[in-house]
Amino acid sequence: MIRWEQSDIDRLLGEVKPASMSEREFQAAVMKVAHQLGWKFYHTHDSIGSQAGFPDLVLVRKGRLFFAELKTEHGKLSKEQKEWIELINMSGVHCMVWRPSMMDEIIKVLT
Repeated sequence: MIRWEQSDIDRLLGEVKPASMSEREFQAAVMKVAHQLGWKFYHTHDSIGSQAGFPDLVLVRKGRLFFAELKTEHGKLSKEQKEWIELINMSGVHCMVWRPSMMDEIIKVLT
């Protein structure tokens, strides 16, 4: 297991600017952390032809699996996203909605 020093976490949190961060920038930050912590993840790069509302990331590592829907600070979930999140959570797998201001919590979940 990769151990992060507090200085690593502080540096990453310093890079996250919740109020002005686009979803693309936020996604890149989450994927960077996930990669550095040994997670495998999937993101549909071109959603044409895919079902609407499917979560942004599927993450798996050492017996843990969950989905994450990424939103800007004020981004709203669509009806389809709400349906997917509810169905996934009902299946016993976690699907979380993450925002840039939650980066410290996200790091804890991924650690």
